[in-house]
Amino acid sequence: MTEYTDKTAIVTGAGWGIGYEISKQLLIRGANVILNDINPDRAEEAREKLSEFHHENNLCIPIAGDAGDPAVIDQMVDVADREFGGIHYVVANAGITTFADFLEYQVSQFHELIHLNLQGSFFLCQKAAKSMIRNDIKGRMIVMSSVTGHQGHRGLTAYGMTKAALQAFAKLAGVELAPHGLTINAISPGATLTERTLEEPGYQELWETLTPTGTVTRVEDIAHTALFLLSEKSHQITGQTIIVDGGWTATSPYPEK
Repeated sequence: MTEYTDKTAIVTGAGWGIGYEISKQLLIRGANVILNDINPDRAEEAREKLSEFHHENNLCIPIAGDAGDPAVIDQMVDVADREFGGIHYVVANAGITTFADFLEYQVSQFHELIHLNLQGSFFLCQKAAKSMIRNDIKGRMIVMSSVTGHQGHRGLTAYGMTKAALQAFAKLAGVELAPHGLTINAISPGATLTERTLEEPGYQELWETLTPTGTVTRVEDIAHTALFLLSEKSHQITGQTIIVDGGWTATSPYPEK
């Protein structure tokens, strides 16, 4: 038995990478997880892979769809309410990264970025907060920012702007939600080993040389930070952003390429 047992979490963008690892760690500890991914096959594959990590009495329910779509958000919250009687944890992890020169950035790219990174996070937290208040649950919410929301990066102006906005969102929403016993915080991962970044030649070696700890951030590092922010140990922490990057932002050496 753990404090997560019989609690219910919604984790978006969880078919792989950081979201998958957070879902895995919650399931291991006895929580139910509503697992979202835009790709139906990836969502179902993740559910199958995760089946070996959770117990008979807790469930992983995949819901495929665009996490920026209010209808998908409504579906996730409604399933959590109907199947489990409410939501205890939200991890708004889904997001996209776009690389483009500021002077060449297109309106269509901007709308796509805002739709998922900001609209999805904002309205998932809003809808979940209403459920938590209605069900008298003192819930915990996390939005996924990035070190690009703290430092300037070439080609990432629009993306970094959305990640900085998520930090502001956690701070401002934290003030409004505190009277209801709800907390909301942000996590800013640095360069992290995921299925996607492992496909980039030399990614791990490069970031090991650029990171003060000499190690690259792994999805487990982000997941363990999330577990803390979702736990009762963090009850006095809200509106904050935790950077998990092995100290990179302290010195910020930039890759040559």
